[in-house]
Amino acid sequence: MTELRRLFLLFIADRQAWCAISALLAVLGMAGGHAADIGEADVIAAMNLPDRLAADVERDARSRPEKVIPLLQIESGDRVVDIFAGGGYYSELLARVLGPTGEVVLHNNMGFEAWGINGLNDRFYRREPGNITRLTTSGINLDLAAESLNAALVVMALHDLYVIPKRYNGEEYVPVGSAPDAGYFIEQVFQALQSGGRFVVVDHAGEPGMDDDTVADLHRMNESFARQEIEARGFLFVESSAALRNPEDDRRRIVFDEDLRGRTDRFVLVFEKP
Repeated sequence: MTELRRLFLLFIADRQAWCAISALLAVLGMAGGHAADIGEADVIAAMNLPDRLAADVERDARSRPEKVIPLLQIESGDRVVDIFAGGGYYSELLARVLGPTGEVVLHNNMGFEAWGINGLNDRFYRREPGNITRLTTSGINLDLAAESLNAALVVMALHDLYVIPKRYNGEEYVPVGSAPDAGYFIEQVFQALQSGGRFVVVDHAGEPGMDDDTVADLHRMNESFARQEIEARGFLFVESSAALRNPEDDRRRIVFDEDLRGRTDRFVLVFEKP
């Protein structure tokens, strides 16, 4: 019995020592201030959750969020805004990977909210899509507090800020107003992000050589123009991704054509606030 007791006490001592070392390592990791970034495997795990909306699952193949979300370089517990989120497809995936201590701001203006209302109703009806705060504002006003966010995402919506409203006069389409102040919009995103926060932009690519106004009429955007506009407001360009490229897309056509929906050539640009 004496030998068994000695072995048991050694086991307990070793176990306590291991627990102490593990706890110390955890504290040191926290002191470093950097948890593991959310990666592709984390997003795929969220995509495979059984309670997702059928429309979201159907969209996965064309949107490839497992390639887009990791570009934000976010961690569990972060605060992220999904701008002009429509029905909230990305918002729910973000909320799932950020966990209960994180927060996603699902932003819409009145137009985008009306466009995505069916998806929003399905998403929040008797479901728990994660820690999502809905924010509906007017026009391009974001109403986001300064330095309150770790990352921002806008998907296939930035081009809308450059569309000049037009009306057919019987012979041609003529301008009947001006485009929103896109520069002011980008400046708001910049102010809302903390230093080091990332801004990821996904949009329909325009035809190279086509002027920016004509491209905007097709609800597309020239990649070089998007980068120029965002860098001019203080952001640093970090990288781009080819994950959503489609060389078969006819970029001279409007994106609403039925056979193009979900199959356009899309660029993905990543920026960072210094």
